[in-house]
Amino acid sequence: MKRLIFTAIICAAATGVFAQNTNTDSTRNTTDTVKGSKIRVGFGSDGAEFEPRHGRDTTRHHSKAPGFSFGLTFARFDIGLTTLIDNGSFTLSPQNQFLNYRSWKSSNVGFDLLQFGYRFNSSFKIYVSGGLDWTLIRLRDNITILENQPVLTYRQDDIDFSKNRFSAEYVRIPLSFDFRGKDPDDGGHWHFVFGPEIGLLIGGRVKQISEENGKQKFDNDYHFSSFRYGPFLRVGKGGWGIFAKYYFNDMFENSPDQKGLKNFAFGFTFGF
Repeated sequence: MKRLIFTAIICAAATGVFAQNTNTDSTRNTTDTVKGSKIRVGFGSDGAEFEPRHGRDTTRHHSKAPGFSFGLTFARFDIGLTTLIDNGSFTLSPQNQFLNYRSWKSSNVGFDLLQFGYRFNSSFKIYVSGGLDWTLIRLRDNITILENQPVLTYRQDDIDFSKNRFSAEYVRIPLSFDFRGKDPDDGGHWHFVFGPEIGLLIGGRVKQISEENGKQKFDNDYHFSSFRYGPFLRVGKGGWGIFAKYYFNDMFENSPDQKGLKNFAFGFTFGF
């Protein structure tokens, strides 16, 4: 995961520079009356946009005019904390005590890679995007979550784990309603973004590090919900802000003892 985050930061920096350069070039030829479809590449939802034309020449635009846009992106890079809510309480019930976790080391990481949207005007647009999202729970106890069990099951170990992480990876598909403030003197717009998000499970993983066994990884679905859904909120200025999201359905499925256990995440987001 550290390698993934480092790679994501490098990608964000690279695409950010690219978007800045293309935006600088396009400033000289700004066309506010451009309409129609655009292909965009860049960092954040306000990156460079390109309108394909016949022939070798391609005219670049950074337009706020109404129109569709679609393409690759690296945006909404979320990094924050994840919190378990057990039937409305931040305290785990007795049957879920084995999931006791280190709050400051349990995290949520995610980002978007594809985007399709429609801008109504310079202040409002709607877009659907697709990306990846990880829920990373750092367990306190020396236990192992077992694979291929009829319900979520664990084993108590006599090993002192220096790291015991229980995680799930999802494809995330948010539908965003993006309200943007007026052009400020410093160039940084305020954004207020909200909407629903769904997630499709890719898989779960247990990662453990100990002196006895070294580094071990075990992949399974671990009864994580195959489909999750809930609202999200992002507020920020310029290229960064804060986010929060909550999933309405249970974190685990086909495991009665975990009924009512839900996931809430909050933190910082980069690249609107």
